[in-house]
Amino acid sequence: MGKHVLLQMMQCGVDRETALFLLPHINQCLAEFPAIACWQQLTQHVLQSSHPFPLHQLLYETTFAEWDFSQGPPPAWFPSTEQIQGTNIAALMRELNLSSYAALHQWSTRLPVELGEPHRDTFWDVMIRRLRIRFRQPYTQLLDRSHGAEQPQWLVNASFNIVESCFQAPEKAPAIVFQRAGGPIETWNYGELHALANRVANGLVQWGIQPGAAIAIDLPMTPEAVAIYLGIIQAGCVVVSIADSFAAAEIATRLRLAKAIAIFTQDSIQRGDKQIPLYNRVVEAKAPRAIVLSQHGMLESKRRTGDLTWSDFLSPNTIFEAVPASPASHTNILFSSGTTGDPKAIPWTQTTPLKCAVDAHLHHDIHPGDVVAWFTNLGWMMGPWLIYASLINQATIALFDGLPTTRAYGQFIQAARVTLLGVVPSLVSNWKATHCMQGLDWSAIKAFSSTGECSNPQDMLFLMSLAGYKPIIEYCGGTEIGGGYITGTLLQPCIPATFTTPALGLDFVILDADDRPANKGEGFLIPPSIGLSTELLNQDHHQVYFADTPHLDQTPLRRHGDYLERLPNGYYRVCGRVDDTMNLGGIKVSSADLEQVLNAVEGIVETAAIAVAPANGGPSQLIVYAVTAPHIHLTPAELTALLQAAIAQQLNPLFKIWDLVIVEALPRTASNKVMRRVLRDHYRTIAADVKTTKLVELTPCLQTPNSRGFSRLSSPKDGG
Repeated sequence: MGKHVLLQMMQCGVDRETALFLLPHINQCLAEFPAIACWQQLTQHVLQSSHPFPLHQLLYETTFAEWDFSQGPPPAWFPSTEQIQGTNIAALMRELNLSSYAALHQWSTRLPVELGEPHRDTFWDVMIRRLRIRFRQPYTQLLDRSHGAEQPQWLVNASFNIVESCFQAPEKAPAIVFQRAGGPIETWNYGELHALANRVANGLVQWGIQPGAAIAIDLPMTPEAVAIYLGIIQAGCVVVSIADSFAAAEIATRLRLAKAIAIFTQDSIQRGDKQIPLYNRVVEAKAPRAIVLSQHGMLESKRRTGDLTWSDFLSPNTIFEAVPASPASHTNILFSSGTTGDPKAIPWTQTTPLKCAVDAHLHHDIHPGDVVAWFTNLGWMMGPWLIYASLINQATIALFDGLPTTRAYGQFIQAARVTLLGVVPSLVSNWKATHCMQGLDWSAIKAFSSTGECSNPQDMLFLMSLAGYKPIIEYCGGTEIGGGYITGTLLQPCIPATFTTPALGLDFVILDADDRPANKGEGFLIPPSIGLSTELLNQDHHQVYFADTPHLDQTPLRRHGDYLERLPNGYYRVCGRVDDTMNLGGIKVSSADLEQVLNAVEGIVETAAIAVAPANGGPSQLIVYAVTAPHIHLTPAELTALLQAAIAQQLNPLFKIWDLVIVEALPRTASNKVMRRVLRDHYRTIAADVKTTKLVELTPCLQTPNSRGFSRLSSPKDGG
């Protein structure tokens, strides 16, 4: 690397003096080490988070310029022997006297020939003992399969309340570290959190609420929300999860489906410089009796007759004995992020949190004292997951009451000494585009985790660079799984935007369109597993997950709907949903495959690729919705040409972009998934106008992670 590379480094944003200082060290690494060792040297001794990310990407691409990509992309992180030996998985392998991770996974999901179905009893029995789950009455049989794979009976004859297993850490150990908007960092210990949860449970009893009643929570993720969540379940009641971003109609739908008899909410929530009247939306939804927390001085005159303030509701009694229940008893009703009709109402039971805690213990390697941050909400599964994953593993939950797109959030991560940081890929894209996290000290982070949508390698490499190259555990599953079915470990090298393994205790198969095993196709789960749902409150569970699915020996496979690819190196990519797969030029391709290429084009913040059939019939046409960076001033036609060139070079020249629609933001569900069905419907409504109208105005874009609105700016077919 000489003058040419020096110029490249300066073009990456590195000043000349720094570039001249770094160049000899870079040259030495490239000359003395093979690619993998070279990258380790660069990330450990040369590159810093304060260096511009384009420099990181340049050196990554230079280091692996001769990599055999036919076997899969190159890794960006490698565990040391010491790191491997310190993991919970390694400890479990020593306990079981297993010599490899492959042997551990096979043991956790083994298929005895004589049974013809998964035999996972021993794995879950070991993990229940390892996590010291507390029982009032122990189970006499871990799994009864007599009702078939669709209706397994777990922990037969047991009686327990899962909340009791959330408070096994020392009372003085930190349970929650929290920062309110503009305020100092607060710390609640396990004793304080338990006391408030007990006051909530006692308040419900004094209010005459009986076990089994459904109680909704429509709150931001605060310590009080966590205590309320645990208190409701302690009292033997069922939490109804509602995201604080939902409009009144969506709140009403969830209250109706769950038959909620009461709701915890808040007067308003602060999001940036906006104060959103949360309580007013609850009232508009005609919610049942409400307990209202006041964060911004709600006036008594604005409260409905019969609704209680937080202080009036709370019992002074800090002692409560949790109500024991059967394993199949409901603890939480969550909702899928459907785009049409009523969402699926999915009940979690007393056993579902075991899946959360085990995934966290093994795959995320959470230890007592770790600090876990995941910007989330109780309205979708990662909120309850965060509670169980952290508390059952005796770790600390890190909560921030503000916008995750701001530097203030990054400063909170730094100050709270977060050790596991969870993200959604679109959030990372935002950080990358705005440079808001540049130069922060995230050295306490041991690992990241990414979930919610498909990630792309460039953004994930950027994320790793923010903390001195720490691994990313890709984590994909769903509300009806209680956690993940495909993920990663800290024992295996991290390749950005890829998965390394099915989750321990669970397995899947990839089948092509003819139901034959394949390296690319639809992923089907192999039941049973703790965490997998067995009922829906408002739909036929069998029809949704098992009707007409293939069988593995005698076991019916469970539909999940993800389109998967197994790479030559044995790693995996999730390529989007099966219904987001399109046929272009006679070739099947997923929206995620296209978006991964499109998102890497300079000036693109994010994209959504959809296929729309012409009104008069014929082959589907590729439509790309794109969000561009503010500094990009290309015409839509020029931008289309760049995107088309990228597709032709990296995927297939037969994949032709029919139309490009530039928008301010993509419409998303409350769990931050891109609503491609909404985009397809939207495009059909504007298709006639596209050819004649220069600018089409739609609903204003709400610039929040959970936005459902979006504004169409322009299209190449508009003429600019």
